[in-house]
Amino acid sequence: MLFRSQRVQFWVKPFQTAGRRDFERWLARSTRYTPYMLDELDKAGLPKDIIYTAMIESGFSAGAESHAAAVGIWQFIKPTAERYGLKVNWWLDERKNYVKSTRAAIRYKKDLFELFGSWYLVAASYNCGEQRVRNMIKKYATNNFWELAKMGSLPKETIDYVPKIIAATLIAKAPALYGFRNINYDVPYEFDMAIVPGGTDLHNLAHYLGVTPGYLKELNPDLVHGFIPPSVPQHKIKIPKGSSKLVAKFSYELTGQKSL
Repeated sequence: MLFRSQRVQFWVKPFQTAGRRDFERWLARSTRYTPYMLDELDKAGLPKDIIYTAMIESGFSAGAESHAAAVGIWQFIKPTAERYGLKVNWWLDERKNYVKSTRAAIRYKKDLFELFGSWYLVAASYNCGEQRVRNMIKKYATNNFWELAKMGSLPKETIDYVPKIIAATLIAKAPALYGFRNINYDVPYEFDMAIVPGGTDLHNLAHYLGVTPGYLKELNPDLVHGFIPPSVPQHKIKIPKGSSKLVAKFSYELTGQKSL
């Protein structure tokens, strides 16, 4: 218990000092996504604190990319993303789609919990891989994350990763208590869904709707080049709230066919 407290406190301090500006940005950005994420976690019966994994993974940035080619809020590498049903190709990178990637992350974490029976080990394996954690459990005959960490049996990044998440959780749940006040929290994303034809250019659609192309791209960062792949007949995208009729009209003018 002492080791755990020490490691968590070790990470609380830098979040309050050298990393303060970054943490403030993470807090501000979190509210774009957390209402949806919390709802999905609740439906899946998983601990709601799992959302703070995303804070440490990406700072709640849908476009985040790591040196290890992990992408999106949940920082999926391509093989894991595809294993959990996310498309990653020249046109699409659904790791950047926070709706689809959140659902994939929930399925992945459920599988990890069935494997390890410990949320600390779920986090550790999410960071360094389930096989590595499995090997360490077998080698040291313990499935206690803190024991494995104390022995230095896991990579240093993983030993720090779990305390970082706990530290971030403590601060994010009671920011004022840790000196974070007057955070200008982002408004949660609100959108409707619409089916548009293959080949649709988000830039043209945005102008038709009277919004900036950047806003439509922000809603759909998984469309890597800002186009619906021309090879598909249609594709579902996020659109500004209340714009469904205009989008249907745009699609009809583009193809001469009514949207489904």
